[in-house]
Order: sequence, then C-alpha cells, then structure tokens
Amino acid sequence: MRLLFMYIFALASLVQSSWAFDIGPDQGRRDTLSAIGDTLDLKAVEVFTVPVEKYAYGQSLIQVSERDLERFQGQAFTEYLQKQTGLFLRQHGPGMLASLTMRGTSAGHNAVFWNGLPINSPSLGQTDFSILPVGGFDRAEILLGSGGALFGTDAIGGSVHLHTRLKFNQGFQAQVQSNVGSFGLWNQSVQAGFSAEKWSSRTQVYRNFSRNDFPFRNLSKFGTPVERHEHGTVRQYGFVQDLAWRPTDRSQLSTSIWYNDSDREIIPLIGSNTRDQQQDRNLRWVMDYFYFGRKNTLNLKGGLVSDELVFNVGSVNKTRQYFLSGDVEWDILPNIQAKSGIRQTFIQGNLSTYEAEESRTELYHSSNFSFRNNLLVSLNLRQLIYDGNFAPFTPSLGAEWEFFQDQKQSMGLKTMLARSFKVPTLNDRFWVPGGNPELLPEESYSAELGLVHEWKKGNLSVNQSLTYFQMWVDNWIIWLPRGNFWSPENIRSVNNSGLEYNLNAQVRLSSVKLDFSGNYAFNKAINQTDIDGNDRSFGKQLPYTPVHKAQGQVGASKDIWSAFINHQWVGERFVATDNIASVAAYSLWDTGIRMEFPERFIVKGQAGFQVNNLLNTEYQILRLRTMPGRNYQLNITIRL
Repeated sequence: MRLLFMYIFALASLVQSSWAFDIGPDQGRRDTLSAIGDTLDLKAVEVFTVPVEKYAYGQSLIQVSERDLERFQGQAFTEYLQKQTGLFLRQHGPGMLASLTMRGTSAGHNAVFWNGLPINSPSLGQTDFSILPVGGFDRAEILLGSGGALFGTDAIGGSVHLHTRLKFNQGFQAQVQSNVGSFGLWNQSVQAGFSAEKWSSRTQVYRNFSRNDFPFRNLSKFGTPVERHEHGTVRQYGFVQDLAWRPTDRSQLSTSIWYNDSDREIIPLIGSNTRDQQQDRNLRWVMDYFYFGRKNTLNLKGGLVSDELVFNVGSVNKTRQYFLSGDVEWDILPNIQAKSGIRQTFIQGNLSTYEAEESRTELYHSSNFSFRNNLLVSLNLRQLIYDGNFAPFTPSLGAEWEFFQDQKQSMGLKTMLARSFKVPTLNDRFWVPGGNPELLPEESYSAELGLVHEWKKGNLSVNQSLTYFQMWVDNWIIWLPRGNFWSPENIRSVNNSGLEYNLNAQVRLSSVKLDFSGNYAFNKAINQTDIDGNDRSFGKQLPYTPVHKAQGQVGASKDIWSAFINHQWVGERFVATDNIASVAAYSLWDTGIRMEFPERFIVKGQAGFQVNNLLNTEYQILRLRTMPGRNYQLNITIRL
C-alpha cells in the first residue's frame, strides 16, 4: 500500500513540475479514435466533456445517442434498456421499481453516474431506473464489465453514464414534446435555451402521468377472471437546468441541476390487496471547471446528490452525498497519456431506523499507451478508503489490437483483466436491528476476450462483436435470518460467465435506407457456496437472472418517413436460489412509424405512432407482477 501512495505522490510531483501555463490560443482535446498523442482543436460549438471510455480499452461499450432516445421521450430509461439492449431489468411493473443486472450480477453491482456524478443510493447501494426519465439526460454510455479501477465502488458488473449536452453559438432554441397513450399515459415536456459564443443555457421542465389501469388475468380467483388495476397511478415531474460559460479560450465552467419528484401507487402482487404508496424526491447538482494547457488538462468537480424516499407516509429515509474531486491529465510522451486525481465524498444518512455518516477518499491513476497505432493499452489503478478502512486495491489492464485491415474490412481483438469492489451499504452496516458493521467489501476478479469485425462494400456496412467473459465475486453480501431478525453476512461466492454478441448493419437500396441491429446475451451466474445444511442453492443459477436474452430491430427510412419493428425474447428466470420454481420465457413485438414535418411546414418537428406488445402477449418479468398487454402511443415534437 505504501508503494501505491509513493507512486501517486510521484505522479503528482511530475504533474506539478511539467504544468505549462504559456498556452497558445488554440486549445486541443483528445480524440479517442485517433492516436493517443494527437491533439485536435477544441470545437467551440459543443461543451467539452471527457469521454468515459477514454481509458477503458478492451471494455465493451453501448452508446445511446439522442436519436436513439427520441421515441422513448417521457418514459423511464428502463424501457430503452429492456427493449433495445441485451441487459435485463428486474421490473416490478410499468413505472414500478426496476433494478438492472449486468453480466449476472446483482442490482447493487452497477455504478450509475449523471454528468460524472455517482448517483447510486448510499443506503440501498443501487439506482431505481424507473425514476430516471429519459428527459433528464440527452445521451448515455454503458460500459459492460468490471469498472472499479475507473469509477470506484459498485462497478462490478458494469457502469451506466448519463449526460446532458450543451452547445455554443446556437442562438434561441425551443422544443415542446407530448406523448399520449393507453392506460392514461400522458407525458409532456417543454425545453428552451439560448447560447452565444461564450455562454450557453438550457431549461427543461417535464411532467409524466399514467393511471396504469391495464387489464390483467387474476390468477388468484376461481376462473382467473380478467380485471383492471385500480391502484397503480404514477405521477412524476421535474426540471433540468444546464449552464456553461467560457471565460477564456482555455477554460470552461459548466453546471447542471436536476430535480425529480415521483409519486407512485405500488401495483400489488396478483392476489394481494395492499395499497402501498411511495414518493421519491431526488436533487442532483454538479459543477465542472476545465483548464486546458498545452499538454495538460485540469478538471475540478463538485456536486451534491440528495435523495428522499417516503414509503406509506410513515417511513422516511433521507440520504445526502457531497462530492469534491480534482484530476490532471497530461501527455507524457506522444504515445503515452496519463491522468491522476483524488475524489472526496461525505455521506449523511437519516433513515427510519438509524442515522449514520461516512467519509470516503479515493486516489486514482490511469494511463493510455499506443504502440504502432494498431495496439492500444490502458492501465488503471484506484484505492478507496472509507472511514479508515481500506477497500481492495483495484487495478485493471485492457488492450485493443487491430490485427487485420484492408479497404473493405478490419478485424481486431480486445481483452481486459480487472479487479472491482463494492463497499457495504449504510443499510448493510447500520440498519436496526440486524446491521453488521464488520462486513467486508465485496470484491471480484474478471477477464474478458472479444473479437470485433467491421465490413463495408458499396452501400452495405456491417459492424459486429463477440465477447466472452468470466467473473468471480467473493464476499457477496446476503441477508440471512438470525433469531428474530435478519442480518447481512459475507457468505456467498458466485461465478459469472457468458457470451455477448452485437450486430449493426446498414444498407441503402435506391432511396430507401435499411437498418438492422441485434444482440444476444448468454449469462450463467452460479452460486458456489453452501450456506447451511438445508441450503439447496449450490451450483444453481441466481434468481431472476435469465440465461438467455435476445433482441433485434429492423428499421426503414425514406425521405420524411421512417418505420421500425422490434423484437425481444427473454428466457426462463428462476424464482429462488433452489431453481425449482420459475417464470416462463416471453417474446414481445413492438412496431411504429414516424414522420418528420416537411421543410415548408409551418413548424419543425416530428410525429410518431407506435404499438407496444403488438401480439398482446400475457407475460410476467417477475413472478405475480403484472405487465400490460397491447398498448398504443402517439408522440408529437415541435421545435422552434
């Protein structure tokens, strides 16, 4: 450990001695698709942000653009992830709790960030994706696989990064969006902004509503009659404010604030008459300062995440996180880049059964190496200290090698070895009764190997990748009955392995453009531990972790018209660790059509209509949790 600190301090000294303030007028930013040593002019049009994948060579990446999110405006990010990716979310119903599982890990093994700010709940250790409306961000990036060395705690299975996006020199812009649909769905948002050469501002306000009074088959009654839900209304509203200022050509200051308020009637299990109610209030604020040197970039970040969860009025749980970080990135040599930094986090928890505080300090360093322009290597190191306890030292090593290229196609290999960790949550340590302050951090070791292929001929282009991964998670925390209460222990070990395949293809036939995307995920998450003599979970798949999931979409566009048809198939999920009971596999089809307003139309914008669950399939994601049948949506966007 002392060697690590000596290494960090030596790097800091190097940065201090090499920092150059005599900077020319044209500040550069790095392009991760070019040789690492290249420096490009900073574009004045778009606010500068650091790509999250910059030091993540060898790691699988899912990029979600603004256009990808267009038809999901007003909906939770859950819907996009469930329908468009190989990821699986344990969804308790439309608009209800939705927790993400990546590569067979649990919901708490995924780090989630908004504009670089960690937003996982420190008490629960996870994010509810059902209260992340698409209107709160413009684009997203999802890194699959261990990211503890890059991003810190929770990133055992992967990490999700949400971004807002501002531009300069755009003048006045405004947008009104409305989405109406079945079962009382009515989502609205208004956005307005103005930007000049040196500053940019944008404000967005949204309101989402759904009665969720869809019909379902009541399996708990004789004859399984079809009934409608009377308790499932979801109300949500919020706003996002973004500001950016360029005081000089070499500096940038930006800030964003996001407030989200959700009020939900919890849809009961089939056969239950519960009338539970939950309110979530979330406030997130972040500020970034960048200073661009000739060969150096300084970034200072501060932020706040405040969460309040009220369950059935009586149970009030509040947490607040304060963040302050700084890092320096510099070019050591033309083919070597490095970044070193420190992040300080202070956490306050005021929950229904306890109060707690925690302080975290993280030291991190990342390096990129370029060899012959076709071999790229990343080395990442991180050490976290929480309340005087050292989390596992976390390194990762990744590489990408393009071993073949000609005029039509290229092939490459990518690989990564990594260690990750998860700090026990506040609930794990301090819940009364049952919290265990002696818990150790969960930790994992992982390895992956992937093949990437790109091919283009005439009007046809194909991009595909195949990745195999292995992961070993130790000290997995589970809650067990201990007398009159439950208590968590580091008692489980899990072996995760699987395959991921992704395909994107485009072809132009005369005036028609066809797009095809598809993915397949194979996940085995096998428990390796016998908890006691009556435990029958050894060697079994973890609950609600599908072994198979596949998705495919075909789109066509011509002039102002476009259409799509999407299919997803999710395999069987086991209900418990003994793998006796299961939830049946299901297959869903969605389709839709969209029209861009003609150029001579009175306003700019688009209108679309889509049908979800086209075949009216009756299915459950979780046992006895109902999901809607065929439903319709009409959306209109007007831009000024």
